[in-house]
Amino acid sequence: MLLVLALSLGASSVSSLISFIGSLTRPGGLKDQAATLNGSYAPGRPWLDLAWQLFGITTALVPVLLVAHLLTREGAGGLRVLGFDRSRPGSDLGRGALVAAGIGSAGLAFYLGARTSGFNLTVVPEALPDVWWKFPVLLLSAVQNAVVEEVIVLAYLLRRLDRLGWSPRGSLLCSSLMRGSYHLYQGIGGFIGNAVMGAVFVLLYRRWGRVGPLVVAHSLLDIVAFGGYALLAGKVGWLPTPAGR
Repeated sequence: MLLVLALSLGASSVSSLISFIGSLTRPGGLKDQAATLNGSYAPGRPWLDLAWQLFGITTALVPVLLVAHLLTREGAGGLRVLGFDRSRPGSDLGRGALVAAGIGSAGLAFYLGARTSGFNLTVVPEALPDVWWKFPVLLLSAVQNAVVEEVIVLAYLLRRLDRLGWSPRGSLLCSSLMRGSYHLYQGIGGFIGNAVMGAVFVLLYRRWGRVGPLVVAHSLLDIVAFGGYALLAGKVGWLPTPAGR
């Protein structure tokens, strides 16, 4: 479990903490700084940029394949034991859409409030060039984020902690706080908001016994965030953008 986390979201937690310390010690308030989620790797060179984007998305999924391998070796049946399969597509899609609708509006309101209060950086969901592959890459990035986070820090982590004898409350705190920790680069608001979302996801996963609906919910949340920002940034007054954009 520790090796999987060290290769994925555990390392992201440490990186996020270092980034947050850098933001705190930089002149100016947090809301005057920006955290970019999907940026260009090769400005002015769209084909090279696309290659880097696809490379990053693909390699980020390797720890999920490692989880599938480990679960298969122990005879658990791979990711199927976590409820990540195609056995209930209608139920997974329906539940995921309902969860996304409920969390999405509340999450946006919390982010706007946290930024206004000075506890959050300005989150820039995308800063990609206006090229033909922009929206397909944002879609792939959203799905990749959802699969990695929900399979590893939700379903797999809870399975391992249960086998280690952790209490349900302890497992919930561990999973939700870790989810918050690798979003700390966005500020205190990003930490709190994602920790609360993580706690909700743990409760739903315990109830349903499937991670599939939560992968769907997370995917939809990120798709709307990435695509909505690409379409609305600079065109509506309520959506914060970095100074000069």
